[in-house]
Amino acid sequence: MNQFYIQLLVWVVAVGVAFAILWKNGYLARLSAYVSETRDELRKCTWPTRDELLQSTLLIAVVMGSLGVFTMAVDFVVLYLVKKLV
Repeated sequence: MNQFYIQLLVWVVAVGVAFAILWKNGYLARLSAYVSETRDELRKCTWPTRDELLQSTLLIAVVMGSLGVFTMAVDFVVLYLVKKLV
């Protein structure tokens, strides 16, 4: 049990040192600015309504299903033609 606390202390110190280095070099300020700017940009986006999202999802599912059926049909036709030639 004592070894667990020593390992925990080592990790806490390592994270603390890494945090101090990042703070000193200005990386945390840049990360904070990046997150803030990203939030501002995401607020400007026009997000779809629930109905638009459901319709788009349904359309994609239908198109993907149709593409799968088309691919299978072409595969069977090509397989049939190759068997006839061989």
